Amino acid sequence: MEINFEKEYLQELYEVGKTTDKKHRFQPQIVVKYQKTVAILKSVSHVEDLFLYNGLRYEVLQGDNEGIESVRINDQYRIEFTTMRVVSETVVIICNIKELSNHYK
Repeated sequence: MEINFEKEYLQELYEVGKTTDKKHRFQPQIVVKYQKTVAILKSVSHVEDLFLYNGLRYEVLQGDNEGIESVRINDQYRIEFTTMRVVSETVVIICNIKELSNHYK
């Protein structure tokens, strides 16, 4: 999948491993898991392939978050994203990462 980051801090966390935004500070083990999970998102060619990774617990959210999908970093954090299929000669799936959220806050 092609990855887009909705917020600058999400891209910084993936590429640099830390962010200059003081509001979005995460423990080092969360950042490492985030980077690994984004790498998995980049490596799959279809959203359905995420079901092969049981630990990610891929799901389509419902209720207030309808239309948003998520995968888990751990029991507490998840990556929320949307996907869009662009159909031309080849099918490109664009994943727009919206948030790295604490699921229980």
